[in-house]
Amino acid sequence: MEQKSGPIIIAGDAKSKEHAAAVLGLYDEMITKKQAAAAAEKYLRPDYIQHNPIIPTSAKSLGSFFGETIKVHNKLRVEVYRVIAGGDYVFAHVNFVNLFSEDPNDRGIAGVDIYRFDENGKMAEHWDVLQPVPDPEKSANTNGMF
Repeated sequence: MEQKSGPIIIAGDAKSKEHAAAVLGLYDEMITKKQAAAAAEKYLRPDYIQHNPIIPTSAKSLGSFFGETIKVHNKLRVEVYRVIAGGDYVFAHVNFVNLFSEDPNDRGIAGVDIYRFDENGKMAEHWDVLQPVPDPEKSANTNGMF
């Protein structure tokens, strides 16, 4: 998992810290270590509910999606900027670089992933919002996305 200077992690109690660590583990094993199927089986419930419309529901489907994506886009990496965990939810602010291309100048797809955990510490449900990272020269402000 690629990070600029390490993600900012906000998690108050032990359960929230465990959930935040699980999300970081999922990204690391699924994308960085290219072990998508094994990571999905380790961190997700088999009946994991997916709300992203391009990926079918189930842990197996997510593992297959990233397994195939990594074969096509072997430069894929994730940069994690912020992880906020509370109760059964974890929000991760990330940049998926080379998710849909092999372009060496790819700026990435900025995302906020939202995970809901079950009582056994497995990811049970996922939502996300994604948008391309624009050319900073064309941005209406100089704040950046991260």
